[in-house]
Amino acid sequence: MVYNISDIDGNMSNKFETLKHHHVDNSDSGSGDEEMGPNITDLGPVEYPPGEHRLQHPYCLWFSKRPSQIQGSQGYSQALRLVGQVGTVEQFWALYSHMVRLQDIPAHRDLHLFKKGIKPMWEDPANKKGGKWVIRLRKEQAGRAWENLCMAMLGEQFMAGNEICGIVVSTRYQEYLLSIWNRTASDQATTARIRDALKRLLNLPQSATMEYKTHNDCLKYGAAKTVPNNVLKS
Repeated sequence: MVYNISDIDGNMSNKFETLKHHHVDNSDSGSGDEEMGPNITDLGPVEYPPGEHRLQHPYCLWFSKRPSQIQGSQGYSQALRLVGQVGTVEQFWALYSHMVRLQDIPAHRDLHLFKKGIKPMWEDPANKKGGKWVIRLRKEQAGRAWENLCMAMLGEQFMAGNEICGIVVSTRYQEYLLSIWNRTASDQATTARIRDALKRLLNLPQSATMEYKTHNDCLKYGAAKTVPNNVLKS
């Protein structure tokens, strides 16, 4: 059964308070590894307490501070920190409610919510043939959109089968980037379906822009450079 997680405990939304296990510093100097905590990549099996509402897939929440220079995939992997994992609606809200408010996270940090077993990296076997829809929003619009995106994914609202790998929010100075990653960039029908679901579920403002990028192009051109948008447009 698929649950509408916003109906399970609506009172727990927007309760970003403290990042319980990972301090986020306010400086862009240094690597930030000391503040981010140990580089754990697996927390073992997910527990399913009796009586809780089980999600269709277990998920892991990752945090990363984008370094000024990344030396290949190994360097990026070292920048990732696994914050926690969830298998039920209640576990998600418990984790979510212990995080700092999105608007208080400094620029050039990323939060990644991905299915357990998939790392938020282009090179991961589940991602390497896929791509992502990227939405650019003003800072004040991003918090609610990110929360709605989390609920849409966990509640299986995209009707895309096993195509969805995870979602990311990236903080910047003037705008935030939300992205949803899927497995198969060449499946344009499914990619368009995800785009249409994003517009419907997030109730995006007219000022929001969307573009699709394949991970192969991101690997080829680099994330910091302009990537040709040759797949789909919003």
